[in-house]
Amino acid sequence: MSLQPPPAEIGKRVLGDGWLAARSTEVSATGVELTTTDPPATSQPPWMEAVVPGTVLATLVKNNVVPDPFYGLGNEAIIDIGDSGREYYTFWFFTRFKLKLSTNQYVDLNFRGINYSAELYLNGHKKVLPKGMFRRHCIDVTDILNPSGENLLAVLVFPPDHPGKIPPEGGQGGDHEIGKDVATQYVEGWDWVAPIRDRNTGIWDEVSLSVTGPVKVVDPHLASTFYDNYKRVYLHTTLDLVNKGDKAAECNLTIQVATEVEGDVYTIEHLYSQILQVPARSLVQYTFPELFFYKPNLWWPNGMGNQSLYDVEINVTVQDHGESDKWSQPYGFRKIENKIDAATGGRLFKVNGERVFIRGGNWILSDGLLRFSKKRYKADIKFHADMNFNMIRIWAGGIAERPDFYHYCDIYGLLVWQEFWITGDVDGRGDPISNPDGPLDHDLFLLCARDTVKMLRNHPSLALWVGGNEQVPPPDINLALEQFLQLHPHYLSSNYSSEGSSSILKDPSTYLDGTRVYIRGSMWDGFADGKGNFTDGPYNIQNPEDFFKDDFYKYGFNPEVGSVGMPVAETIRVTMPPEAWQIPYFRKLSSGYVQEVPNPIWTYHKYIEYSKPGLVHDQILLYGTPKDLDDFCLKAQMVNYIQYRALLEGWTSHMWSKFTGVLIWKNQNPWTGLRGQFYDHLHDQTAGFFGCRHAAEPIHVQLNLATNFVEVVNTTSKELSKIAVEISVWDLDGSCPYYEVFDDLSVPRKRTLRIFEMKYPKSGNPKPVYFLLLKLYKMSDDEILSRNFYWLHLPGGDYKLLEAYRKNTVPLEVSSLTFIKGSSYEIRMHIKNASKKLGDHGKPVSESGHCPKKNEFAKALSESVRCLKMKTNDAKVTKVKGTAAGVAFFVRLSVHDSKKDGNGGRTDTRILPVHYSDNYFSLVPEEAMTVSLKFEVPEGATPRVVMHGWNYEEQVELAIV
Repeated sequence: MSLQPPPAEIGKRVLGDGWLAARSTEVSATGVELTTTDPPATSQPPWMEAVVPGTVLATLVKNNVVPDPFYGLGNEAIIDIGDSGREYYTFWFFTRFKLKLSTNQYVDLNFRGINYSAELYLNGHKKVLPKGMFRRHCIDVTDILNPSGENLLAVLVFPPDHPGKIPPEGGQGGDHEIGKDVATQYVEGWDWVAPIRDRNTGIWDEVSLSVTGPVKVVDPHLASTFYDNYKRVYLHTTLDLVNKGDKAAECNLTIQVATEVEGDVYTIEHLYSQILQVPARSLVQYTFPELFFYKPNLWWPNGMGNQSLYDVEINVTVQDHGESDKWSQPYGFRKIENKIDAATGGRLFKVNGERVFIRGGNWILSDGLLRFSKKRYKADIKFHADMNFNMIRIWAGGIAERPDFYHYCDIYGLLVWQEFWITGDVDGRGDPISNPDGPLDHDLFLLCARDTVKMLRNHPSLALWVGGNEQVPPPDINLALEQFLQLHPHYLSSNYSSEGSSSILKDPSTYLDGTRVYIRGSMWDGFADGKGNFTDGPYNIQNPEDFFKDDFYKYGFNPEVGSVGMPVAETIRVTMPPEAWQIPYFRKLSSGYVQEVPNPIWTYHKYIEYSKPGLVHDQILLYGTPKDLDDFCLKAQMVNYIQYRALLEGWTSHMWSKFTGVLIWKNQNPWTGLRGQFYDHLHDQTAGFFGCRHAAEPIHVQLNLATNFVEVVNTTSKELSKIAVEISVWDLDGSCPYYEVFDDLSVPRKRTLRIFEMKYPKSGNPKPVYFLLLKLYKMSDDEILSRNFYWLHLPGGDYKLLEAYRKNTVPLEVSSLTFIKGSSYEIRMHIKNASKKLGDHGKPVSESGHCPKKNEFAKALSESVRCLKMKTNDAKVTKVKGTAAGVAFFVRLSVHDSKKDGNGGRTDTRILPVHYSDNYFSLVPEEAMTVSLKFEVPEGATPRVVMHGWNYEEQVELAIV
């Protein structure tokens, strides 16, 4: 008697490895043959290793069949689908998997994203995956598994029906034909991206198998109601139960809510079970009784509190069978409200009853070839949290973002504005005007929308749904979205808090969503002018002081305002050939302004210049004419820092009095673009990243560049009292001609307060270029709450005196401790400017905030070893020699693999991404600060940290191990 094989494990199994792909016209076998008698054995032509999740183009790039479209002009060497026809990018994808079910087990094959449609063959059986990029496919394949357990799967993927053609002049969304489908619209090109040649055709999201018993849990919906000032909270849960069996199932349905104590140790907060019967071959919707929580830990946006998450687990067991299915989801208790603010006309957001001043940015997608991974998403979202942002807007021309994206937004506290797939440029407002009625198949659009809501609705970070970018959906689609995204009464008003009425209301978890507002378009109802006119922007370089002026922007909430985004020189060298290392030609116009003329490759990569003839003089030339790529990129970083810090400080200066929020266009690029980004496609930050990080601090001290007043920003829910502001001015020779302290200050909660007008440079004998250091600190213990460093010139002047300052190398003392856990590194560097103050007009606070004083450094870091459970070495000390006194200016740290040879800049030695607590920083004489660096080291790499700066032209390697 033969032993029965063990049953397959209940749960999900991802099919992410071992895929092959081939162009359909190069495969003679049919789908039936590929999955029975003639499967591909290896990656021999025409078959190749496939990228799944990913696109056809990602697979071709991986196998060097086509050039890298993101390198130089490589994209121009790849045939566009508009010229080749759809058949050229119609591809087979093939894989094998082992699975053998036991009695009364069932399995679904799941595709979380196919672009655009497909034929599926499993062990010779054909299934059709219908059209639509943003719909999930779930196919019961129980009856077509191979009895041996060896299964062959082939998927023939077809491109969008209307891929369109790219006009010679390019344009926003090409010829707009892609708008006839329910798919990504950016793929025909935009003013920030070149066309994607295959239009993102492929298996672009997760493929998985779900093994269950006879009863399956489908799309649970979690919702919360709040009472008594958020002390009393109820969790509501509704789900579908599908009985796949031929007999009625007696089920024990259990919901468990737990909190993580440490590691994998959890405290169970609630456990509830219910016996119910599910008829054979049927679907039953079940709503749990509400679960009561007293003073639960709430989920807060970044900068407002902790991102507390509970683990919700639902299990179903079936009598005479055992465990049948399970589902789990991290869940945060929070209530999001928003309305049009009467004072500003802007949309005002509240979370858990607290106003949130929105500072964030626009997001396209992580990678233009849809090569998504948890690792990349984690870095992307943590970067946004590092910048102190609290919202990301998912632009409509991209995708409905994936659950992994939302998972990290949940963890790091980023509110998400999710749009559906309508854009003004493609859907009725572009040039030429086309698709005024949106996609051809409105029912398909709504099916995809409903499915997207079900997939994402349990994430606390998801803040609102929006119908489209700079456009509203067609009337019938918009009406349907309004109806099925209507709010539950509990979420209509913060005043609605009658606990007793909950029994007579429909349970909120029975709504499709019911907990978030739906807004018809990105420039309607509290965004831009609220009426749909093109009143977002501008998108060019600005004079920094203009951001602070009352007439810079007229409306309460700007959903898009953008500017420059040049990356560092290392990125240019490894993403472009040497002919693209040529910097722009600066052409003097008769008006006195300068126009930058970039090389053709920069133009192809959508470079945006650092001047705006007629309005803004070239901001790079304020530092002198760049001599080469390194000089140009360094000066561009200085402009990036000033530009984006001023943008956010200008908006925050008018917090609640004029503005309720701002979103920058845009945070990142899905390719190697040269505009609108805080970090490049390789994950190296620009200096603008750190300008934003400082400007968006929850508690912040800043200089209003238009009025010369020092302001203190308090976005928190608590009043600041017994605080002081220290101001010091530093000349290029290291002297301190101006020093003043304003103490015993108080700043109300959620206010920007004008403290005093800075007397310098109106008084005394100011130098043409000077440094300004602002510090906000507690009077009780001198703890620094905010530190802000400026370099400034007199009105009408420039920064050209800084050119000679490059030779003023000042001495530094750097103490480093390195913590290692597996491949994870954390390095903490205590960096001190060892030069002496000259002409002191007082005694500024010498230690930077949020870091221990030098004699406490080792003690604090030893404590970190215990907390982080990481191995550490002894402190390493590097003394950077210098003979000058003055500011260590615009210092940048970077991490490299010491085993790699740079090959003249052609080989990238950087280890990326790195999360810095600060970078592009400056230190005045005798000042010290601690900077932390966190990163993962690739296998076989040995990290080294390099320092360079404005007055450190030769890079310095800092001792770390």
